Amino acid sequence: MKSEKQNLGITAIVQARFGSTRLPGKILKEIYHKPMLWHVVNRLSHSRLIDKIIVATTDLAEDDQVQKFCEANNFLFYRGSSEDVLSRYYNAAKSFNAKIIIRITSDCPVIDFSIIDKMLEEFISETRVRKLDYLSNVLTRSFPRGLDTEIFTFAAIEKTYNEAKQIYEREHVTPYIYNHPDIFTLKNFSNEKDYSFHRWTVDTQEDFDLVDKIYKSLYEKNKLFLLEEILKLFEEHPALIEINQNIQQKKIGE
Repeated sequence: MKSEKQNLGITAIVQARFGSTRLPGKILKEIYHKPMLWHVVNRLSHSRLIDKIIVATTDLAEDDQVQKFCEANNFLFYRGSSEDVLSRYYNAAKSFNAKIIIRITSDCPVIDFSIIDKMLEEFISETRVRKLDYLSNVLTRSFPRGLDTEIFTFAAIEKTYNEAKQIYEREHVTPYIYNHPDIFTLKNFSNEKDYSFHRWTVDTQEDFDLVDKIYKSLYEKNKLFLLEEILKLFEEHPALIEINQNIQQKKIGE
């Protein structure tokens, strides 16, 4: 249940496309009888603070199936450029009157809505006393990869949309923001303990196999398992980390 609304226009925009170089069609691959994209949106829907969740997919023909999936599940969606993802984000945010934007990618099926709510609380609290354009848990990593969350104002993405010129800045949405601390006010959200060596995002078959095992181990007992439950599972079954430990994250521009 949501807390009392404050009309803050808090909007999660989930970057999603069917095409993927390393694992094609991954966002509609099923994990515990539901497509991965469904799990991402479902977990976000349990946030106390998020007002809207938008699936931002591309205008390519292959993403017609993503639109159909969204329509069948009553998910809000926006279609835009496949290459200029920044423009897709900006226009999605503008179309749905977003004021505070949470950037999530669709390859994070164990995204933790409780962490997002803590970050939103900090972001809202900070903006009441000083200018804050961007808060994320990835400037200095301490959370497992796959819990990546970036929060920024509409004003920040609008400025970025108008000024970012480099290809990588437009392909990856936020580099122009975090690479310009002279223009934007940035803050990192850190965990007390460093768990950044964990990889719970899905980019390859090995990644998918690991997340599938996590779901098979935890979903039956608690459909909304969070960070603590996954960490406990890894403590009990340390060999799980070996499933995708050799996978390297693609660098920006690759």
